[in-house]
Amino acid sequence: MFILKRQDVEISSIQHPKREQQIPILNYQGQTFRLLSVFAANQAEEARAFWRDLTDNRGKACVLLEEPDRYSIWGKIRLEQLATDAGSDLKITPITQACLLLLQAVYIDIEDLLGNRQAGLFQKDLTDVFRQWHFPGADSPQAVKNLLTMDPLTSLQIPAWEEHHLITLLQELHRLGKEYFGNTNFSQGVKDTLQDMQPGELNQFIEWLNQSPLGKLWR
Repeated sequence: MFILKRQDVEISSIQHPKREQQIPILNYQGQTFRLLSVFAANQAEEARAFWRDLTDNRGKACVLLEEPDRYSIWGKIRLEQLATDAGSDLKITPITQACLLLLQAVYIDIEDLLGNRQAGLFQKDLTDVFRQWHFPGADSPQAVKNLLTMDPLTSLQIPAWEEHHLITLLQELHRLGKEYFGNTNFSQGVKDTLQDMQPGELNQFIEWLNQSPLGKLWR
């Protein structure tokens, strides 16, 4: 839809109705957009490909914002939708659970196949990712260790992440997994990895996955 610079837009935030965090909002020429995904400054090609897939192939109205230190993608939303979408915890919880299960599966494979030292390095890399992208409740090694060992399907302490956090997590997890294993075989067989989920919630996650370019990374 648009490729914009920081000076072209106004970025603000609204208070999440249920959580102690802010939801980033972008305003451009009277239109409102919500943050979907964030890329590092050296990921220009990936950011443009993600944005192009959303706009050209999936018909979504999106803005690609080019900033000196990052690229970000924002999806169009009506103001009256914001409070409703922000409060849809019932929708986001199964997706968060699925992302954590995929994260744990990659970690277990690294530990089993590559050894404890590589598993420790992966934890450190993961902590850096969570800090860089400001994931709530995941800014310390102990917090990351808890995420890798908890049972997402029974725990009452599911992290309060927004959709853009989950997209970033799966992007970065795919990048790290490829670095550690040297291939992308780990990202195949998603349904098998998530077989303990309720069928309805699993289908919800797969539908969400396939509505974004993430479906090309995780199959």
